[in-house]
Amino acid sequence: MLNPFDLRTLVLAKHAQHVVLIHFPIALYLSATLFDLAGRIFQKRGLSEVAGWNILAAAATSLPAAATGLLAWRWALEGQAIKGILRLHLFFAIAAVAGIWITWWLRSRVRRRSDQPAEAGILLLEFAVSILIAVAGHLGGFLSGVNGGP
Repeated sequence: MLNPFDLRTLVLAKHAQHVVLIHFPIALYLSATLFDLAGRIFQKRGLSEVAGWNILAAAATSLPAAATGLLAWRWALEGQAIKGILRLHLFFAIAAVAGIWITWWLRSRVRRRSDQPAEAGILLLEFAVSILIAVAGHLGGFLSGVNGGP
């Protein structure tokens, strides 16, 4: 029987790192979207500032999450052909990571200019990327067996 507190089990598990790391960019980005929305509704610049920092943290943590996802495909799924749910998960995950980084880049450019109409467009982008993240996570749940997958 495996010891759940064994460091080797934690570090060398075939897919555990991805399952753990993926929650950080998801939570950071979704909370950033809510902070940004609350900042606009209540006209509190501080909430929008928090959203910006959360998006930066989400972007930074999305890279190790994506890398461990590729490692999970190679190890846990033994490099099987990318088709079906795995292909959809990969597509939505790549789109989500790109969307997170594009959001961070646009926010940093718009913040320097204080362009109000562009900031409203960024909020729409945040909602669209949140949907991409939700779909990628949902499909990942099937791959990990949480949602009744393999």
